[in-house]
Amino acid sequence: MTICIQKQDFDAGYEIKRLCAKNTNIGGVCSFIGLVRETQSGSSVKAMTLEHYAGMTEKQLVKIEEEALDRWPLEESLIIHRYGRMVPSEQIVLVVTASAHRKAAFESCEFLIDWLKTKAPFWKNEETPKGKEWVQARASDDMAADRWQK
Repeated sequence: MTICIQKQDFDAGYEIKRLCAKNTNIGGVCSFIGLVRETQSGSSVKAMTLEHYAGMTEKQLVKIEEEALDRWPLEESLIIHRYGRMVPSEQIVLVVTASAHRKAAFESCEFLIDWLKTKAPFWKNEETPKGKEWVQARASDDMAADRWQK
């Protein structure tokens, strides 16, 4: 199980291949890549800067990854989350889950993304024609995450 908080971009294909290498118990792999959008709430976005608190962010991601491992029979998992300034179409996050069967891979990947979107200690600041604006939490994201409550 791997967690990386990094400034540099990643190669999703390479990361998935590396994650699955040498584990012949894996029968299903699910991945999600989040990208910087060019528009947000009808406004154009020139760039987005993600900030985090080193140490605290990693602890929180370990905690949620452990919860996913408790809920699903995962063989492997990977979370790569970038920070720093990014422009539209750049990759922000990669989540990969691997299990013997597809259902666990799909559900656990969706669980991790919903949690990252709502609970992970990252802060987004978008550069728009109006200036820089902090991105506010969305009720729709909270509703998606609520379904995972035990």
